Amino acid sequence: MTITQLHYVLAVAEHQNFTRAAQKVFVTQPTLSMQIQKLEDELDVLIFDRSKKPIELTETGKKIVQQARNIVNESDRIQDIVDQQKGFVGGLFRLGVIPTIMPTLLPMFLKSFIKKYPKVKLKIEELHTEALIEKLQEGHLDAAIAATPLELSHIKEAPLYYEPFVGYIPQGHRLSSKSTLGVDDLDLDDILLLEDGHCFKEGILNLCKATRVTGNDHFQLESGSFETLIKLANEGLGMTLLPYLHTLELTNEEKKNLRMFNEPSPAREVSLIYNKSELKMQIIEALRSTIAGVIKGAIAFQNVKIISPLHKKDQS
Repeated sequence: MTITQLHYVLAVAEHQNFTRAAQKVFVTQPTLSMQIQKLEDELDVLIFDRSKKPIELTETGKKIVQQARNIVNESDRIQDIVDQQKGFVGGLFRLGVIPTIMPTLLPMFLKSFIKKYPKVKLKIEELHTEALIEKLQEGHLDAAIAATPLELSHIKEAPLYYEPFVGYIPQGHRLSSKSTLGVDDLDLDDILLLEDGHCFKEGILNLCKATRVTGNDHFQLESGSFETLIKLANEGLGMTLLPYLHTLELTNEEKKNLRMFNEPSPAREVSLIYNKSELKMQIIEALRSTIAGVIKGAIAFQNVKIISPLHKKDQS
């Protein structure tokens, strides 16, 4: 049994196709098939059910894949140990970022990080939380930036900052005369939301202690971007809630529509999340310290109440 064979098994398990898996690991399909067959012969089990289309793992194969992932991670740790001993901070690092954080946080720290750690080759993907977690678990991401807590046993969370929710209340709205907002002021029938899949939407639903719009159903409007929500609010279609960092980019005219919440301000916890295998910790720590350094000047809120990004089914 070799680590290379385990890499091949993981590739086929992911792609459910020998040809695509071979392309992924840069070998010919016959070579990959032969090595997996050799491993199955050695173990005297079938890892894959080749009669199914797409190819499926057998019950034994599922357990083998789980262990193979652990072994491959541990083998990667050897290079990690060497890098840490040498004080080397470099190499490919795959980072995932959720869409409601990417456009505001990335410009704040990326240039500084690249300048400080020129040997790190960052590959950044914008993904929803569910996809980030899946890719972290499968070893396709080294770390991610997401709203937490996520309450997952296999994921570690290193909080970076706490970002308050801010109300965007257009002129003429029932709340426009208020200087600050209370959570009790919110009405889900009146809030323009991001579409499903965004954890920021789940945070708003949890903040309002409800899981769906329950009042007047004259219309329900969801969008994929804060920019669209702001434009819709300006057209008199309701209010919306924004993450604090997003409000820094608004025009002076738009900033007149912002309302902070009474303290403790509802906020989301933003963390650097990574697998408990703790691979590439020297780069993870470099990212954490860089982000923490630039964010201090932008967010100075202390008295906040963290709103969970998790979907709560039992709320009333």
